Amino acid sequence: MQKILIQLDSDKFSSVFDAITAYDAGVDRILQYSGIAPEDVRNLVYGAMFTRGGEALKNSSIFIGGSDVSLGEEIMAAVSDAFFGPVRVSVMLDTNGCNTTAVAAVRKIVSVGSLKGRKIVILGGTGPVGIRAAALMAGEGAQVFLSSRTLKKSEKACAMIHKRFGIEVTPQQVSNEDELKKILDTAYAVLCAGAAGITLLPESVWQAHPDLRVLADVNAVPPLGIENTKPQWDGKKIDSKTVFGALGIGGLKMEIHRQCIASLFTQNDLQLDAEEIYTIAKNMDQK
Repeated sequence: MQKILIQLDSDKFSSVFDAITAYDAGVDRILQYSGIAPEDVRNLVYGAMFTRGGEALKNSSIFIGGSDVSLGEEIMAAVSDAFFGPVRVSVMLDTNGCNTTAVAAVRKIVSVGSLKGRKIVILGGTGPVGIRAAALMAGEGAQVFLSSRTLKKSEKACAMIHKRFGIEVTPQQVSNEDELKKILDTAYAVLCAGAAGITLLPESVWQAHPDLRVLADVNAVPPLGIENTKPQWDGKKIDSKTVFGALGIGGLKMEIHRQCIASLFTQNDLQLDAEEIYTIAKNMDQK
């Protein structure tokens, strides 16, 4: 029986990237639907639920993509609402790569050493990747500080983290170099998760920092988030510091993405969001 993935995409065109990744993960056929809104979902989900029964249900799965993460979360909720009892299929949310990118960045940082009790700073952290990375690292026992150029925006993001994950993260404003140095005081690691093409951490600051041991950047578009680093760095040692660039993180992101897609077809009741994808990534580390 063929493994069929139903790709629900809120954008005008379904993601070619997500489709190719799914084929590389072993999917036999992809049914792509673009321009999807939450109210469009029910009948599409029913099509997956009622065409196969029993053990065969695990051969149909749903992937939620698109570039709008908030809309993707609404679609995920609509998919879940369509299920009842044991009649369901597995589903994965990775709108705009938010979950797999955040998970890969955190796993790279964790690979250097335990985060328990350590101060972690996320610069430009109010987007989907920063929010998820903050929650995951706080879950590892870190003291996480999440920054934005305005305190109000940072506070809003931290409130979202508390509501969604039940975890406390400290908001911070960073609008100049003095505020940057203040938030980095005693920090063990920093993750730059801001918009593409914006330098958040000057070389003069990170090179001179006495405690900083791990630096990670999810931006591959110049100028990079961390000044005078390379996107392809994957654990590059600079004196006492370890640096991960966006492409170094991206390689692991792709492995995690493929593994998660493959996992969808092992049973019919998986729901893969940030926490579940993180668990899969941790199990990959142990193999």
